[in-house]
Amino acid sequence: MTGGDATPRWGRRDALGLAVVLGVLLLPVVGLMRYQGPPMEEGFMLVFPEQILQGRLPHRDFLHLYGPGSVYALAAVYGIFGVDITVERVVGLLQHAVVAVALYALLRPWGRRVAVPACVVSVLILLLPMGLVAMAWNGALAFATAGLALGVAGARRDVTDPVGGRLLAASGVCLGASLLFRPDLALAVLAGVLLLSWPLTWARRRPLLLAGAATLLLYVPHVLASGFAASFRGMFLEPVFELRPGRALPVPPSWDEIDGFLQKAGALRTTGWPFPMPALSQQIVLWFWLVLASIVLVVTVAVLLRRREGSSARAASYLPVAAFSTLLVTQALQRPDTTHLAWVTCISFPLAMAGIAYLVERRAGEGRAWLPPVAAAAVAALVLLVVIPFYPVRTYLDAVGQSFGRNQFGTAITNGDRTFWFGSPEGAADAQRVVDELAVRSQPGERLIAAPGDLSRTNYSDAYFYHLFPDLVPGTRYIEMDPGLADAEGSGLAEEVAASDWLILTDAADAWTEPNTSASSRSQAANQVVAEQFCEVVATPTVRLLERCRPDT
Repeated sequence: MTGGDATPRWGRRDALGLAVVLGVLLLPVVGLMRYQGPPMEEGFMLVFPEQILQGRLPHRDFLHLYGPGSVYALAAVYGIFGVDITVERVVGLLQHAVVAVALYALLRPWGRRVAVPACVVSVLILLLPMGLVAMAWNGALAFATAGLALGVAGARRDVTDPVGGRLLAASGVCLGASLLFRPDLALAVLAGVLLLSWPLTWARRRPLLLAGAATLLLYVPHVLASGFAASFRGMFLEPVFELRPGRALPVPPSWDEIDGFLQKAGALRTTGWPFPMPALSQQIVLWFWLVLASIVLVVTVAVLLRRREGSSARAASYLPVAAFSTLLVTQALQRPDTTHLAWVTCISFPLAMAGIAYLVERRAGEGRAWLPPVAAAAVAALVLLVVIPFYPVRTYLDAVGQSFGRNQFGTAITNGDRTFWFGSPEGAADAQRVVDELAVRSQPGERLIAAPGDLSRTNYSDAYFYHLFPDLVPGTRYIEMDPGLADAEGSGLAEEVAASDWLILTDAADAWTEPNTSASSRSQAANQVVAEQFCEVVATPTVRLLERCRPDT
């Protein structure tokens, strides 16, 4: 391990270490390119940016619960490379790679034998929740960790070195960009910035702070275009107040039952695990407590480093990202399912590994330099292979196996040159039948709504149908459907249904039950419009296509 004041120099062994980390990331990519991510979330990341390319704006014209950064960034990528699921997943892959490389840079002062396995753990956890889906959270993490790594590198430069100022400015841009993707990261990013900039003089802080503020000014054109009221509602009122009762889960999670509906569905795909393991609901509970334990460990080590090493390379790199990681815990507290637990522990677990190495080092003595990294890796292996193996490691091995032709998962649903990957072959066949019929019957410019079969419980929407029909206009601002929003009294959904030409209704959310208000039925107005004004064209076991009734039908 590397201590003291010196910033470690990078060499060929670092290139080898990064190659190992990125190799772990790339090994399952072939399988993940046809793997079913969450259909609703991936549909959003395909459809929302294309709406922007067609002149519609987030918050004003369609519901979007986060900042504008992710959808505008993807719109720029799609404008160059085309709207395609492979393009979207390559962006998701790059987001994961940036997090892995940035964490390596931040943990490098602890030595390669700590940094490499810690970043491998991060990759295993990152790939769990969404595969390669280019989610806003993953993009925000990529920018935030890159910003912290660049900031640490700039702060460690000599005050006379102009490169240091450029690195700090780049850090500010990245940290500001992370908040354009996810404004709910504000407290975590602010904590990281405070710990990063506190030891610096004002002259050294200025490039960081000014670049960050200038980047955040990109909110201004978005708010001017979409409107202040719509933007405030979409980024604050809807996600914080209106959505939360229908998405929150018990804290701590239930020991005897999986609380999250999507986790229940994901648990149906099992490819075997050769060792004994706790029940899946119990793994989620244990993971939740490990989140808190890892945060406590990270904070403890940060305090010890500040007291004992002051401004050493290890303290300088660890303290900002430790502060950032600590305030990510809000994600685990608001909805402790596997996705949100992974979003926290992809950062906190690697930092905890460095913390374990530090604590062991203090007792091991100089003659046992091999022990700290071995202890850190052993604890991580115990957690991932024994305590919570089903989600990170089993999911990863499943995807690797698919890359090499084993237990391949994912069936293509196509319309012309558009493709979407779906997990169930039977569900994909049903959807394909509906797609084929709609492609024959519909005319460009007609309005389409994809929704659950029961429009009084809008817990979910198969938004990928909009992606497969770019010539049809989404007939609702609720491309993303959530409980308490689209199904609320006066939401406007009933009027939007009445003005649409086509409906695709799926049963994916019929059995949606969680210990929150998502299990309740709300406004029946949209269901009444469907019953009175729409006729069934295609009915499959999982998907129905309905057309506005014509006078002669």
